[in-house]
Amino acid sequence: MTLQQLKYVTEVADRGSISETAKALFIAQSTLSAAIHELEEEIGTALFFRTSRGILTTPEGHEFLGYARQVVQQAALIEDKYIAHAQPRQRFAVSSQHYSFTSSAFVELVHDYAGESYEFIFREGRTYDTIMDVSHFRSDLGIIYLSGFNEAVINKTLKEGNLFFRELLTAKPHIFVGKTHPLAGNRIVTLEDIEPFPCLTYEQGEQNSFYYSEEILSILHHEKSIKVTDKSAIVNLMIGTDGYTISSGMYPSYLRGEEIITIPLDVNEIIRIGVITHKDHRMSFLAGKYMEILERLVGEERQKQAGENL
Repeated sequence: MTLQQLKYVTEVADRGSISETAKALFIAQSTLSAAIHELEEEIGTALFFRTSRGILTTPEGHEFLGYARQVVQQAALIEDKYIAHAQPRQRFAVSSQHYSFTSSAFVELVHDYAGESYEFIFREGRTYDTIMDVSHFRSDLGIIYLSGFNEAVINKTLKEGNLFFRELLTAKPHIFVGKTHPLAGNRIVTLEDIEPFPCLTYEQGEQNSFYYSEEILSILHHEKSIKVTDKSAIVNLMIGTDGYTISSGMYPSYLRGEEIITIPLDVNEIIRIGVITHKDHRMSFLAGKYMEILERLVGEERQKQAGENL
């Protein structure tokens, strides 16, 4: 097993094509295919499915590629520092469910800690994808929530991925609505109050299970339901359709302005938002700083909300 082989397979996994990877690396397709075949023979594991539409990673390949990416990334850092004689390139990636404070923390991290050369990645998306990104080392850490309903299933997935959940905050469920919503003047709302209005949720793709929903109380039936994949779309729909979504109430005022308001939902539920990390992956300097920023932003927003409720 060589570093070159590991670079080859990670590139193929990212591009999904042997031919496109060969072109990008300026090598013959036969050379690339032979290198991958030799590596698969050596480790006794097929890394890819060859299909008429390209390359797909096998379940065993996903795990192997997670470790391969770590090796390739560490080698790149060594080359940057000791061979290229340049400032090491900063690398950091985070995956998250759709929370505004996680992207705010990412912006602050880039502003305060990015050097002359860096590659930062912020992935905001589906619950299962967030977990898999951390499990396969595509991201340094991820942000998801647990509740009494989904905890057993999510914890099983985390355990299978060798992941650890560190609680960041607990919150009572709130609804987010536009400022002109008929319920906007309420100090608290019930499930009966919100039922006549469209329920806005994030679509979860193939893992569209109640347990992977980003919204608490996912098993409830709604006569009016709208699913989206984009955070800006869900905000527009809150304003344009009298729709609502259920979340933690953490929506910074500087993002909200006067267009979106949060109202406590009268249910006996708790949301636990936390950070997931891989047990075999040592937390980097940037990951630690991102955690510090997250914790500070959460604390500041909590203090602000407490002041508004006095």
